[in-house]
Amino acid sequence: LYFCLFPETIKETFPADQKKEESHRILSFSTMESLKNRTLLKVIFLGDSGVGKTSLMNQYVYKKFNRQYKATIGADFVTKELHIEDKSVTLQIWDTAGQERFHSLGAAFYRGADCCVLVYDVNDLKSFETLNTWHSEFLKQANPMEPETFPFVLIGNKTDVDGGNNRVVADKRAIEWCGAKGNIPYYETSAKEDVNVDEAFWGVAQKTLSSELKQNIYIPVISESFADIHEGQSRRCSC
Repeated sequence: LYFCLFPETIKETFPADQKKEESHRILSFSTMESLKNRTLLKVIFLGDSGVGKTSLMNQYVYKKFNRQYKATIGADFVTKELHIEDKSVTLQIWDTAGQERFHSLGAAFYRGADCCVLVYDVNDLKSFETLNTWHSEFLKQANPMEPETFPFVLIGNKTDVDGGNNRVVADKRAIEWCGAKGNIPYYETSAKEDVNVDEAFWGVAQKTLSSELKQNIYIPVISESFADIHEGQSRRCSC
């Protein structure tokens, strides 16, 4: 009734609505394209309490080091935006508690992980010897589709302590351990002095992304198969 009485308003009203809808479509398309071109990689950090997992993450993301030790309770995560080989990557880094009483929470935090980073203290033999337990426990609780090829990375932290004179785990021994686990990458760092931290995380991101791309090779084929099935069903539909 309103438009019948005031027909001149029709011309003014609809173009504005159409512009609003068109703007919404453009925004939605732009957002979808942005999300489509961005890769989210979930990385889990594991290791004994006190090896420096939290310090490594804080040094990498915030460029800060806290001299006062505070044990992680449960799990927490931080994110870092990267560009690797023309791809936008969001690295979601999960910091998990090293205490035994939190191990039962592992399954919930490990689910959907794209990479597992094992951390030990080069000055603490026990933290190195428990790597086998962390490695096997992760595979057991995360239950990846291809455990033999799931990406792991090993980091030996605290190389700065006493100028390296307090070290008890030689790099050769750590490299041999990595070889026995499928030649996983190995980095030595000092979170306190910010030595080799960026290089280690960059290596983690590249390793994770490389594995992710390999796993996604078959996705277009699967999509096409579903498209063909859907199209066939449409043709057979009596309506």
